[in-house]
Amino acid sequence: MRADGRAPNELRPVGFERDFTEMTPGSVLVTFGRTRVLCTVSVEEDVPRWMKGSGKGWVTAEYNMLPGSSPERVRRSTTNGRSQEIQRLIGRSLRAVTDLEAMGEVSITVDCDVLQADGGTRTASISGAYLALHDACTRLQRSGRLRTHPLTNTLGAISVGVVGGVPLLDLPYVEDSAAEVDFNVVMLGDGTFVEVQGTAEGKSFRRDELDALVDLAAEGIGRIAELQRAYLAAPLG
Repeated sequence: MRADGRAPNELRPVGFERDFTEMTPGSVLVTFGRTRVLCTVSVEEDVPRWMKGSGKGWVTAEYNMLPGSSPERVRRSTTNGRSQEIQRLIGRSLRAVTDLEAMGEVSITVDCDVLQADGGTRTASISGAYLALHDACTRLQRSGRLRTHPLTNTLGAISVGVVGGVPLLDLPYVEDSAAEVDFNVVMLGDGTFVEVQGTAEGKSFRRDELDALVDLAAEGIGRIAELQRAYLAAPLG
C-alpha cells in the first residue's frame, strides 16, 4: 500500500479548472494531488526573427516554480538549468500537436507557474498547458485571428517509477525522491510518443521493466485523456 492509499496503477486526484484567470485567452489550473500548476497563454502577432516570412507560427513555453511552491523559498524569476530543460520539454510537446502552418505568423507562449510542488510538476504542466492552448486557439479562431484550429491531437504526460521494487504510477515527491527508476512519459492521443525520459537512480533496469513502465504510463495517460475530453466537451465561455 502506498503512503496515500493508492493502488500502484492509480492516479492521484486530477483536476483542470478552466479560466482560472481572466486576462488571457486560455488559463487552466491543473491539479495532480498536491501539485498545482497555473498554465496561462499569451499571444503575439509576430514570430521569432528566424521564422519571419515563413508563413508559420510558433508555440513555446516558460516554466517556473514560484516562491511558496516548496518548503524552502524558491527565488523569484530564476530560470535555472532544470527550469530551462522543463520548459523546452513543454514547448516540444505542445508543438508536436500543433500545425504551425495553420497558425499563420502568430506566436503563442504558455507560461507554466508551479504554485505548489509535490512531484510531477513537468507532467502536470504539459497536461494542463495543452488544455490552456486548446482554449486559447478556440477563442482565436472565433475572433478570426486564426483561420483554423491548429491543434491536431490530444496530449498528456505522467511520471512512473520503481519504488521498493514495485512499478508505480504518478509519483508524489515522497516516492519520487526514493525511486530506484524514474520516468517521465509524454504521449499523443494516437498512442505515439513525444518523449520518454528514463533514469536509473540506483539499480539499473531491464528491458522488460522499461516496457512495463511505459505500459503503465500509457494506461495513466489514457485516463488523463478521458478527463481532458470531458473538459473540452464543456462549453467554453
